[in-house]
Amino acid sequence: MFFVPIKNSPYPAVIVELKYDKTAQGAIAQIKSKNYHGKLQNFSKTIILLGINYDKTTKKHEVEIEALNGDFV
Repeated sequence: MFFVPIKNSPYPAVIVELKYDKTAQGAIAQIKSKNYHGKLQNFSKTIILLGINYDKTTKKHEVEIEALNGDFV
């Protein structure tokens, strides 16, 4: 999911990758490997990467957050 602010606004863009029975770190890695963040570089100076994983055994969510500031590619 992409949350895109109005172009050149002070708000960050946000990319959310959801996983089921994987890892939140793997979700962040997928965002980077598929260059999802590169597609938003013209919209914001800061892009927040949010990886969320749901573990079916423990029934808990794991979250990883990373901010990219200006160097997206």
